[in-house]
Amino acid sequence: MSFFVKLNQAIAQNQSLLVVGLDPNPEIMPRLLDQEIQKRENLVDSLQTWMEWVIEQTCDRVCAYKPTLGFYQALGIEGLELLDYILKKIPPQIPIILDAKHGDLNTSTVFAQTIFEQWQIDAVTLNPYAGQDHAAPFLVYADKAVFMMCHTSNPGALPIQEYPSRDNPLYLELVKQVQSWGTIEQLYLEVGTNNPDIAAKIRTIAPERMILLRSIWSEGADLKSILQAGFDRNGGGLLIPIPQDLLAKENLALEVQQLNQEIAQIRSNSIQIDSTCQLWTSNVCLFNKHPHQELILQLFDIGCLLFGEYVQASGETFSYYIDLRKIISNPQLFNQVIKAYAEILKNLTFDRIAGIPYGALPTATGLALSLRRPMIFPRKEVKAHGTRRLIEGSFNPGEKVVVVDDILISGNSAMEGAAKLESADLKVEDIVVFIDHERGVKDRLAKNGYRAHSILSISEITETLYAAGRITNKQYQNVTTEQ
Repeated sequence: MSFFVKLNQAIAQNQSLLVVGLDPNPEIMPRLLDQEIQKRENLVDSLQTWMEWVIEQTCDRVCAYKPTLGFYQALGIEGLELLDYILKKIPPQIPIILDAKHGDLNTSTVFAQTIFEQWQIDAVTLNPYAGQDHAAPFLVYADKAVFMMCHTSNPGALPIQEYPSRDNPLYLELVKQVQSWGTIEQLYLEVGTNNPDIAAKIRTIAPERMILLRSIWSEGADLKSILQAGFDRNGGGLLIPIPQDLLAKENLALEVQQLNQEIAQIRSNSIQIDSTCQLWTSNVCLFNKHPHQELILQLFDIGCLLFGEYVQASGETFSYYIDLRKIISNPQLFNQVIKAYAEILKNLTFDRIAGIPYGALPTATGLALSLRRPMIFPRKEVKAHGTRRLIEGSFNPGEKVVVVDDILISGNSAMEGAAKLESADLKVEDIVVFIDHERGVKDRLAKNGYRAHSILSISEITETLYAAGRITNKQYQNVTTEQ
């Protein structure tokens, strides 16, 4: 079972967003275990008794456990043996996040192998400064997950995190960058802050990511404001640590239950507050306005269009990255995208709409409903059970199908999908995409017998963003020289 599935099942089953830090810190060991501790021969045995008790008290009230590797390492070999013992005591249905803050590129592969294969950890926290290469050895484990540390509450980090300015801080750039490294099912964010404004800024840039909050229990912090700023539109998207001082209390189970109730009330209020769709309005007036100017600006403003150095699925490195998955979470924007597709499809002749998995399936569904045309889709892979169909949906041999895809980079995914449809005696002449990366891909499709249509090209996007002041001259030139 993947971390994503396990986590969401634990959240639903225990009705909790709480995470327990299983940290054997002798300084906060509870007095209630004094008598039991006295029976033990050494400190490690005493800490073991405490950690076991914490698990027993919380296993039906939390959604994850988070042991901090450093505490166990500080105890030497006995500490690592203790970690191994504690990991086995955690119920299998509760996911485990190893708080390692690992940041060494040279040991990333062997460390990932050890924690995921040998220790059976579900997720790990990483330091992002070594870049995507550091995260890659962990992300190759499709059923595991990583939490990228994007912000810390340590005052000494302020000059670094807010460089070069508070309006354009480094930590927000980190949030933008790391999202392109992995899917929402595999890559999560770790954010240490007691400032609601920081939580809100990160949530705006990462509307769909699960965020592990840290440092929210400091004196004077407003829990309600921090959580409301960090929750996603559905009143979720946060993992909340239990205060460490609670782990020393005799009535731990009751304290955790009361905390769950308090958070549930804040969640409920947050959902009511954010029950309507957020509206976007343009703040740009250009003389030579692109027909889809507002659409382009919205895509940039919600983080669908990113500029920097990004490795694409093909292995090539581009100076930009396009992530269209956020569109479906914004009904206003999604409706505009569907209308833009529909304007092209209205001029084409076809019997059915075929969406290419997985990115274009929501779009194809919206188009089928909007245009009242039947939809089918070629499977990305044929399952070994059930009907083992290559194409899902009803169709008749000889019918003409228009293929809908999201991004045209090499054209391979669209042509592979078209080939599967043609193998079932369906006809494919037109392929419609949202964004064309250009570089002669439409010509390549034409040589293979397909007419390619696009709503936007990367040139149109960058020209509009540059004219609107959204990207710098250097970013614009970097993209231009690649075309």
